[in-house]
Amino acid sequence: MQTHEIRRRFLEHFVKAGHTEVPSASLILADPNLLFVNAGMVQFVPYFLGQQTPPFDTATSVQKCVRTGDIENVGVTTRHNTFFQMAGNFSFGDYFKRGAMELAWSLLTNPVEDGGYGFDPEKLWVTVYLDDDEAEQIWRELGVPDERIQRRGMADNYWSMGIPGPCGPCSEIYFDRGPEYGVEGGPEADEDRYLEIWNLVFMQNERGAGRGKDDFEILGPLPKKNIDTGMGIERVAFLLQGVDNVYETDLLRPIINKAEELTGRSYGVEHADDVRFRVIADHARTAAMLIGDGVNPGNDGRGYVLRRLLRRIVRSARLLGAEQPVMGEFIKVVADLMSPSYPELTTDFKRIETVAVGEEAAFLKTLSTGTKLFDETVDEVKAQGSKKISGTDAFTLHDTYGFPIDLTLEMASEAGLQVDEEGFRALMAEQRKRAKEDALSRKHAHADLTVYKEFVDRGATEFTGFDELSTEATVLALIKDGVRVPVAEAGQDVEVILDRSPLYAESGGQIADRGSLVSSHGLKVKVNDVQKIAKKVWVHKSTVEAGQLTEGDTVLAQVDPAWRRGATQGHSGTHMVHAALRQVLGPNAVQAGSLNKPGYLRFDFNWQGALSEQQKADIEAVSNDAVADDFQVNTFVTDLTSAKKMGAMALFGENYGDEVRVVEIGGPFSMELCGGTHVQHSSQIGPITVLGESSVGSGIRRVEAFVGLDSYKYLAKERALLAGVASSLKVPSEDVPGRVEQLVERLKTAEKELERTKMAAVLSSAGTFVEQAQRVGKVLLVAAAAPEGVSAGDLRTLVQDIKGRFGSEPAIVVLLGHADGKVPFVAAVTKAAQDLGVKAGDLVSAFGPAISGRGGGKPEMAQGAGSDPSGIEAGLAALRARVAELAG
Repeated sequence: MQTHEIRRRFLEHFVKAGHTEVPSASLILADPNLLFVNAGMVQFVPYFLGQQTPPFDTATSVQKCVRTGDIENVGVTTRHNTFFQMAGNFSFGDYFKRGAMELAWSLLTNPVEDGGYGFDPEKLWVTVYLDDDEAEQIWRELGVPDERIQRRGMADNYWSMGIPGPCGPCSEIYFDRGPEYGVEGGPEADEDRYLEIWNLVFMQNERGAGRGKDDFEILGPLPKKNIDTGMGIERVAFLLQGVDNVYETDLLRPIINKAEELTGRSYGVEHADDVRFRVIADHARTAAMLIGDGVNPGNDGRGYVLRRLLRRIVRSARLLGAEQPVMGEFIKVVADLMSPSYPELTTDFKRIETVAVGEEAAFLKTLSTGTKLFDETVDEVKAQGSKKISGTDAFTLHDTYGFPIDLTLEMASEAGLQVDEEGFRALMAEQRKRAKEDALSRKHAHADLTVYKEFVDRGATEFTGFDELSTEATVLALIKDGVRVPVAEAGQDVEVILDRSPLYAESGGQIADRGSLVSSHGLKVKVNDVQKIAKKVWVHKSTVEAGQLTEGDTVLAQVDPAWRRGATQGHSGTHMVHAALRQVLGPNAVQAGSLNKPGYLRFDFNWQGALSEQQKADIEAVSNDAVADDFQVNTFVTDLTSAKKMGAMALFGENYGDEVRVVEIGGPFSMELCGGTHVQHSSQIGPITVLGESSVGSGIRRVEAFVGLDSYKYLAKERALLAGVASSLKVPSEDVPGRVEQLVERLKTAEKELERTKMAAVLSSAGTFVEQAQRVGKVLLVAAAAPEGVSAGDLRTLVQDIKGRFGSEPAIVVLLGHADGKVPFVAAVTKAAQDLGVKAGDLVSAFGPAISGRGGGKPEMAQGAGSDPSGIEAGLAALRARVAELAG
């Protein structure tokens, strides 16, 4: 049975049983505890916590999930996956244990021709919590014999989110794969042979604080008993497809096949190669799904995880023998495999491919840089007479420069060196420990939003701000420090909930309106911010400036008209810039985020590489042309499918409802899904001035611009600046660029002449150093401090010049510089001195400690730097002593 069919049957089974089918949420949710959605119940948390009343009593979904806590183990065994699909059914105060158990059992054991999975009931085992007599009795009634029911403790059969909140005992269903997979005795004896396929959680209690699986207090029962189940689609797939593990299933094995084709290696021959094949298959799928939901490679958070996944794919492919870029091929296979369940992988394929391929290209450059740094490390190690690269150096290559440890091991072996793996692993463990402690410190109970529940259940705040700037409204509640209060006095900050409001609540990149609440009896309240609770309730964060605000009051809610005018210019200007970007750069310049406020906008988009000056000028010109065309701005509400068919742009990773608002400016020029406030005609935006463009992450660029009066003020300031420069240069404004270019060229010429003069002065001292050479045994030695201020580059040139003047004589030249608190040094040895056994690298170890210096190189020349100028004389003395030993 194919995986997509397993998924379809699950949803159909529960829909027929009266459940509402709920689409998978994005992998990215606004939950401070989660990097990615990692369980099927995550999008239902507000219902389980009682913060919102669910719009249904029962639901079913197949949720995209990503877990990345143990990336290094992916591929080492066949049990680890970073992406998986969790099928679940949920009851919010409706059925409880018996209903959940009967529904699960029937789907698993019903014949295939009747819509079930056709599992042999004789091969299914179940576990229950230690004291859950009720669950055990129900399983007996469903036909599970006593010998296939096992009781387990909190660590195995009591579920919670790991933080204070809902929890409860659970019952798990296992499939016996047979004696060839392990020992007999049920799940307690062997969880490889007895594979867990479904977990039924009976959410009936609330837990307190605690970090382990079994060290928290049960605070008491929940108001309602809920059901949360999770069936692993991938695990059921490999059982029903008759293969040994998930990597052999229909959604992963084709990726391995493609990797075999691209590398020339075969899966199933060598364990090390098999690990790499599995890494490619797992990570390619996860990466495509993450990019599809709006994640881009970066240096922290979600972006860092994605970057690691993509780079592990490249590294694994290279180690398997791939010499050409491979990412595009893997992403295409993933899209073909997964799109029947996730069609957005096809419709958005070009963007996903561009991001993944761009990261591969960036990493290949990193590998090139890392190889050079590795070579320098090898030179240093050999110069010191060592045979082992330290764990610190290996960790620096890995952590700072992204150079994988397995490549370090392989290349070190080729260079005849070992690597301190134990030291490297210790540093990696220390880093993971710090990261885990940091994550735990940030992980906390979900914010208590129960004070807002009544108003969320009551329905959405009526937003009137599209049609008017002032609205008569009723004060439904006043909230201070999370507690509802009846009255707010002058000078107090308070959150105000109204039945209706013209003030825009922050969302979609547009910051909230500013305004006021007033009344005829002298009340004056300043509205500083407006935020949404559960995307429904407007919370006005306010300060009472005069009078007394009381729950139940009738007030006039007003938007600051100047603020709104600037806000609409900023938001409509953002749409102009987005449309201009796509016109200038093409359809791959897709929005990755935005922020707009009165007079200013910034727009993030997916793009590889910096924009040229011409491209920036074109974007500004296209935007302003659209402003000048005075396009009418039309808004209308329609269903999501119709909006997309019209060509309306949607923000990736954003969850939209069944109905969406479309903002159209100039017909085909700009059409986006948007809930923000806008001008009525494009000419009302005013001039748009692009301030600049920059990188905000791998594959993400940012354009910033002023609009309206702020744009005019900026241009006026720039004009005044240009006039000032023109006056200083005594040329017309239009001649300033040419005049500045002339001055720059003259400056460069002067700097080059100065450098030549300086170098001549440095080299003129070479003869003096040769004259001061001392005979030490069989060699001539120049060991001295260079003139102060000589750079490392000049020092190398000077040493080479001195060395050359000794001709065929056995000679050693070592100069130590002193510049900006550093001690650059260069050591050179003539061919004749090398024949006597003297190597430049060996000399560094003599004087290096005195100046706190490190360096390396080849037998004829070594260089580096120290950080302690006070040790120069002691270092030179140590050097002379070492030379006496070597050449005496």
